Amino acid sequence: MRTSEVAKLPVVTFAGDDIAQVKDVVYAADGGAVAGFTLAGRGLLAGPLKQGLLWQRVHALGADAVMIRDDQALSGVDEVVAAAASADGQGRSGGGKVLGSRVLTDSGVDLGEVVDVVIEVGRPSGPDDASDEPCDVVGYEIAASESLAARRSNAAKGTKLLVPLPDQLAVSGEHLMVPAGAEGFVTDDLAGFGASVAEFRAQLASERTTPATIAPPAPTPAPTTAPTTAVPPTDQPADRPTEGELPT
Repeated sequence: MRTSEVAKLPVVTFAGDDIAQVKDVVYAADGGAVAGFTLAGRGLLAGPLKQGLLWQRVHALGADAVMIRDDQALSGVDEVVAAAASADGQGRSGGGKVLGSRVLTDSGVDLGEVVDVVIEVGRPSGPDDASDEPCDVVGYEIAASESLAARRSNAAKGTKLLVPLPDQLAVSGEHLMVPAGAEGFVTDDLAGFGASVAEFRAQLASERTTPATIAPPAPTPAPTTAPTTAVPPTDQPADRPTEGELPT
């Protein structure tokens, strides 16, 4: 699901009361999950509410509504923002800035600008429980950069493409960092995007668990010795008289 499809969805209680609508999606500071939502009143003239909704208090997120148990699930907007800042344990202030950010690979290739976010919705564990699974950000929809378009035969600069994400993200200033291998799994097929994400993450897990191959040490050359020259034996006894010593 794209998060652009979540904006303006009604927030509905189990009693059937339509109490608000989603205004903005608030991301965790590392950009890897949805922390919650800011809300607006229902109707064309309704403005933003002082209340927000933490993801942990969402029962279900569907194509047509966000379901909560009752209005007690709502909290202050400040609480939603604080939860986003602490979601990665790094103490970053405010929710993660995702839309409009540039996506870079760790090899320094600019893939493009984020125009939408693809999420995987966690499931509640029971009919009366809030969602106990995170709402993971599994991919970005980007407007392709010139450098990415040049690498693909079916894309031009600005073409919308989907980039799968690892299960852990790195944020550097105004950029969103992804492994260089993500470029090989970029696609324009949303229906098959889940498989691309799973394959990409499996490849990363395999790389983390496979030990690096260490080349064996070169064999030590055998020591070389100078060849010895054999002295041929003499056939003349040592006490044999010489010619000058022969008896007369």
